[in-house]
Amino acid sequence: MTGTVKQQGRQEQRRHGAGGPLRRVQIGNALSAFGSGFTMPYMFVYVDQVRGLGSLAAGMVFTVFALAALVVLPFTGRSIDRYGPRPVLVAGSVVAAVGAFAFGHASGTPALLLFSFLFGAGFTTCQPALATMIVRCSTRATRAHAFALQFTLVNLGMGIGALIGGQIVDVAEPGSLTLLFSIEAAALLALGVVAGSARIPAAEAAPAEQKAGPSGLRALVADKAMLRLCVLAALIFFTCYGQFESGVAAFATDTVGVAPSTLGLAIGANALTIVVLQMFVVRITARRRRTTAMAAAGLVWLVAWTAALVAGLVKAEAMAATVAIVSVYALFGVGESLLAPTLGPIVADLAPARLLGTYNAGYAMVKQISVAVGPAVGVLLVGSGTWPLYLAAMAGCTLLIVLTALRLRPHLTPAQDNARPAPLHTASEAVPVRALQTAA
Repeated sequence: MTGTVKQQGRQEQRRHGAGGPLRRVQIGNALSAFGSGFTMPYMFVYVDQVRGLGSLAAGMVFTVFALAALVVLPFTGRSIDRYGPRPVLVAGSVVAAVGAFAFGHASGTPALLLFSFLFGAGFTTCQPALATMIVRCSTRATRAHAFALQFTLVNLGMGIGALIGGQIVDVAEPGSLTLLFSIEAAALLALGVVAGSARIPAAEAAPAEQKAGPSGLRALVADKAMLRLCVLAALIFFTCYGQFESGVAAFATDTVGVAPSTLGLAIGANALTIVVLQMFVVRITARRRRTTAMAAAGLVWLVAWTAALVAGLVKAEAMAATVAIVSVYALFGVGESLLAPTLGPIVADLAPARLLGTYNAGYAMVKQISVAVGPAVGVLLVGSGTWPLYLAAMAGCTLLIVLTALRLRPHLTPAQDNARPAPLHTASEAVPVRALQTAA
């Protein structure tokens, strides 16, 4: 009797969404983003100028931070599927907190590289664990809203953290940067305490045929739809997120000649666009195919790269160039708002229940590689003076996003693509052929 009551409670919780646990996960996620806002914009400055180790050492720190993800993510997915997302999240937050705190107190290159690895490994471990917790705490009907809210809180938290951190940081005073990394460590521990203590619903029981199938990354590689989604995600993160704080920033400051303060205004416009539009976009995308939303994001970014071209052509006109650069970042925000309620839910719908952690970790690995490669390519092209080639390459990648999103559509089920089923017609109803083709 007790078991039946508990089973009915779990079913009811899945049907309506685990409100309390989901709130704890989102609050912990926001706290972590707030802490990241204190450190991420200033890691390069900290190594290069505050510790006086030069740009090469700073670049190595970012490389090690990114490579840490490639080391831990294959094990992260398997651990989530075996032990659940909560212990993995807690372990990741503790490792990241230790790495962040030690990084803020280190002064030599070897120590900074070691603690950068710990920081990156722990931080990356938390991401698929959080995604899995959001999926477990939401239903198919509420999942897009949950992921969109997560994305909004991340941008809002990082924006506020960066704003406050900018008032604290002082290149001439190393203690100010040490304080920032200590705040980041505290925020990561808060993530582990708040989200890690949430009562996450258990995974749904897998059918017998799923239990007999391949496991781990072999299952992901065998899933053609997931592989196509990973290719699309790689293009998305390389073209937008991989250029956001590197290629476009270098283009704006070095080529167009805008002031660093203008760049801060542009990043603020991006965050404001996301915060204002995200919940409206969720309602719009709820009635559209997910592949359509992803293709639309590509088209919006194509307009953004066109605005960047305008900025390069009118750079002699300071005001016009400034407006164009701010428009680039704002348009990036529109595209990001379209993707937030689509990418995460598609991964969740493609993943078998027993392999949700593996799929989230694989998706996170693709994201991390693309975000690491993107800045290297962007800064190289802009730094070599071939900015027209840079903009052309990014515009070409954006067109590939549109085409790849549309070509993904036949490989998704109507539920995975959020497609409404075509209306049924009786034999006596005369349905024009064009209408049938449109519905199909």
